[in-house]
Amino acid sequence: MIVFKPATLSYLALSLCLIFTSTLQAEDASPARTALKVCADPQYMPFSNQEGKGYENRLAQLVAAELKLPLEYTWFPQRLGFIRNTLKKEQPDGEGFLCDLVMGLPTGYELTATTDPYMQSTYALVVRSDGKLASLKQATELLTSPPANPDEIKIGITESGPGAEWLAKYQLHQYMAPYPAQSGDPADFPGKHLLTDLLAGHLDAAIVWGPTAAYFTSYHQDGRNLSLLPLKSEPGVRFNFPISAGVRLGEKAWKEQVNTILKSKKAEIQQILQTEYHIPLVDDTGELLAAVSK
Repeated sequence: MIVFKPATLSYLALSLCLIFTSTLQAEDASPARTALKVCADPQYMPFSNQEGKGYENRLAQLVAAELKLPLEYTWFPQRLGFIRNTLKKEQPDGEGFLCDLVMGLPTGYELTATTDPYMQSTYALVVRSDGKLASLKQATELLTSPPANPDEIKIGITESGPGAEWLAKYQLHQYMAPYPAQSGDPADFPGKHLLTDLLAGHLDAAIVWGPTAAYFTSYHQDGRNLSLLPLKSEPGVRFNFPISAGVRLGEKAWKEQVNTILKSKKAEIQQILQTEYHIPLVDDTGELLAAVSK
């Protein structure tokens, strides 16, 4: 058995403390930023695109303006390997990384460190205003007032998504028209094939993530024929999820800097999301947030 003298123990404790402090400093160390370098998908509306028309583009502009830095992008499709090929990938010359910030990730995403959520949205039922479900005023009426011709109803859902869970919970399997979460073409915006079939009349409704639902109804040129009915989480089925910005693990100071900016711009962010992009925002209980006044 090895016995350490008190002086030796003090020396070891001090050494460990210095090593720990040095490690933290190394984790947070980064060169002075000359630009806000954002990782994003070039064709992923309504989130982002190369023309800067997505709401995540707008939020990145807010952050860049606060930092007084130019905004630069590293473009890569939102597919498997997105973080590995953007946020975690070093520059070819070894001087830093390709980009330093992802504007939209699920809060607590395991591959990154995430800020406090800057928004929370919910899935929604998007209904054809001239279809078999046009009389619905809220999504739950589908459960309490079933249509006269239930065997003819087709609702597009993403495989293994909350929409599928919800319909299965109420034994409404005959309504399900499953679609893959992502198409094979990275140029397709989320839900493109589902929306195409909905507009063509092959579907009566679709259950999609709130921002995508808003894009279907507000931004797509044919969306005037659709209406959006938000869904509220219930036992066994979660529809609402918080969204944050993400940085590399260990970059605590950088994360807090972004976090501070997003918090200071909370009202402006909500205004952008609700007024410009018509996204259904909810609180932690799933209740819709009232629109902010200008």
